[in-house]
Amino acid sequence: MQALIGVDYSDAEIVDALTTIGGEVSDTDAGWTVIPPTWRPDLTDKWSLADEVARIHGLDRIPSVLPTPPSGRGLTAHQQGRRRVSDALAAAGLVETPSFPFTTEAENDLHGSASGEHLPSIRLANPLDGSAPFLRRSLIPGLLQIAHRNISRGLTDLALFETGVVFLPEPGVEYGTDEVPPLGVRPSDATLAALNASIPPQHRHVAVLLTGNIVARQPGRAAEPTGLSEALDAARVIAAAAGVDLDVVQGERAALHPGRTGVLTVGDVEIGYVGELHPDVAAGADLPGRATVLELDLDGILSLGGGRAVAASLSTFPAATQDVSLVLGADVPAGAVRAALEAGAGALLEAIRLVDDYRGEGVADGEKSLTFALRFRADDRTLTAAEATEAKLAGVAVATERFGATLRD
Repeated sequence: MQALIGVDYSDAEIVDALTTIGGEVSDTDAGWTVIPPTWRPDLTDKWSLADEVARIHGLDRIPSVLPTPPSGRGLTAHQQGRRRVSDALAAAGLVETPSFPFTTEAENDLHGSASGEHLPSIRLANPLDGSAPFLRRSLIPGLLQIAHRNISRGLTDLALFETGVVFLPEPGVEYGTDEVPPLGVRPSDATLAALNASIPPQHRHVAVLLTGNIVARQPGRAAEPTGLSEALDAARVIAAAAGVDLDVVQGERAALHPGRTGVLTVGDVEIGYVGELHPDVAAGADLPGRATVLELDLDGILSLGGGRAVAASLSTFPAATQDVSLVLGADVPAGAVRAALEAGAGALLEAIRLVDDYRGEGVADGEKSLTFALRFRADDRTLTAAEATEAKLAGVAVATERFGATLRD
């Protein structure tokens, strides 16, 4: 009885309970034999007889003992990273807005590829909405629908984000299955492998949409619309939460405005994009003004994040600051020039920042002047002006070799 009910009943209590319900109890060498009364056809085994003993002597005698659960390992590193990213965006003032993963083939082609070319999409056999029978390749179409719905109700200043799964089938591969194994038995390993192979690759992305004003019109201050700089700030929030350094270079996408599109990279790995929606795309989504979007491969950026971040040690030696202005072709991305300066300046370069992009009088047509602020510092000594200049010119030499850059007088 202890094993069945959790109470150590005495032999007399057990016999008394079974005879009370009309049973005949006889003691044998193998234990008790019980013949239940004819009016109790439900008493067919030892478990039902044990229930009767517990009922007769009171269920309150059964103690309330919680089982001890096994020790768990908590959230995985990727799960923790996803929560950090969502929490960081929410803390920055954005609102999380989950959407349905269903869209049209045209939206998948427009937002799911840089060129807008046709890419394979997963079509559902029984879609909830016949006008959107495909699984999404991008989170942007869902955010556009949510923005349109909010704007139509008078909410025009929006900062939205979503983390969710996108479906990226490989060209030429057929997904899905016509056969579903029965539920009563465990499928074989071959069946499970076939079921897993029928599922398209699913990547978790994070996307942001900004439209309207970041600062509302008020006495003494005009309204300030959101733009590309706010979208880049959101991208940096994601990067900081994931523990990576994010770079942006100029790029192109079919759904975004030419000249206002950036490709986001971590090292040499392209991880997403940011930019202003093309006016035709914004008008097609019934957005009255400019809208800026960004989308990142969240799984990819968390994988590149590696282990925990370690804070750098602070140097007690003063920094040496210098500026450098380079004249080069207008089509050369500023990010590539900055990378060249970093490569040439070496370990003494502590920080570099673009402070000016000038095109006009004094600069030839088809060229531009980029000015960078440089900060040099050594860990073991105070740098001289000559050492800082030497490091700066080493960076200029690399920029000259790669892009034909010249120092601006």
